[in-house]
Amino acid sequence: MRVEKKYLIEEVATHLKKSDYVILANYDKLTVADVAELRRRLDPHHAEFHVVKNSSLRVAAQALNLPNVDSALIGPTAVIVGGKNSPGVAKVLRDFIKEKQKIVLKVGILNQKLISAKDIEKLAEMPSLDVMRAQFLGLLQQPATLFVRVLNAVPQGVVNVLQARVRAAEGS
Repeated sequence: MRVEKKYLIEEVATHLKKSDYVILANYDKLTVADVAELRRRLDPHHAEFHVVKNSSLRVAAQALNLPNVDSALIGPTAVIVGGKNSPGVAKVLRDFIKEKQKIVLKVGILNQKLISAKDIEKLAEMPSLDVMRAQFLGLLQQPATLFVRVLNAVPQGVVNVLQARVRAAEGS
């Protein structure tokens, strides 16, 4: 294998190792300005957009024991990888596709499993990682809050009875 080809495969493999998800897309209608804008939108999620050769992607994916993506490697291919917020990245892609209509999702890999373009759209509908963390914390705090309210109910009831007796005594 030529040194240049080996370098390209290693570079693609490095990209594929950056996260637990990989999204493949056809980018042939994107302009340089569109790519720059997409990269800017992906940056807050620590995600990256890379144009790759299909043959290099095929070899790198096989070397990393990723699911077979050969059926998606038709036409120009870009990989979107990086960060830990796959729903957030999917949202960015969904919004970009709606606005520009110049990129087409092919397939994705999430936690070593092949997912379709429709699954990526469903992923975009999920709340972001920060929102899910907040919801989870809310669920954890809810039983404690209810427990404190139950404990507080008995003394509060006693106080209410005593106040009612005081009012009744003042009124007589």
